Amino acid sequence: MTSPFLAGFLLSLSLILPIGAQNAFVLRIGLRGEHVLAVCLTCAVSDAVLILAGVSGFAQLSARVPWVETILLYGGAAFLLAYGARSFLAAFHAESLRPSEEAPAALGRVLLTCLALTWLNPHVYLDTLILIGSISTQFDDGKGLFAAGAMLASLTFFLSLGFGARLLKPLFARPVTWRILDIAIGLIMWATAARLLLNDGSV
Repeated sequence: MTSPFLAGFLLSLSLILPIGAQNAFVLRIGLRGEHVLAVCLTCAVSDAVLILAGVSGFAQLSARVPWVETILLYGGAAFLLAYGARSFLAAFHAESLRPSEEAPAALGRVLLTCLALTWLNPHVYLDTLILIGSISTQFDDGKGLFAAGAMLASLTFFLSLGFGARLLKPLFARPVTWRILDIAIGLIMWATAARLLLNDGSV
């Protein structure tokens, strides 16, 4: 029988791996080499809070307050659309194609963007509060280990993505590669927003 810790680790990792708005942002931060640890820890701590809430039974409570999902849905979609537009503009703005030559972004601004991409995305609540929370009920005496495994997977993934991005720096030495990345990020943001809005408000 799979241990609660391993089950939590593998489930969390499988939910985080697919490329999304948050992962694309962490990748770009890692490539720029700015505030990488702060961003990775912000993502991991946010996940930890949501995982703990899910395992503690917040899923049942949230079902009684359905209007929260509506606010998250439209607020998140609006933010993703705006951030996607910003990425498209950056892709065709000559001065933004060499991020290494840009002035470092302020830590506060970077963290606010990171928090918005995390907490305004309804899918993160589906993954952590609902899915992980529901599956944790299978481990009556191992919920703590299950949650710990899920949180470790999140921390491991974001640190690997953020600091591993530096291995791609030679590829991103050319401005055209940054243009492709910004376009890809814009598409990911807009696709995520469209998926939210076309899902009839259901997360």
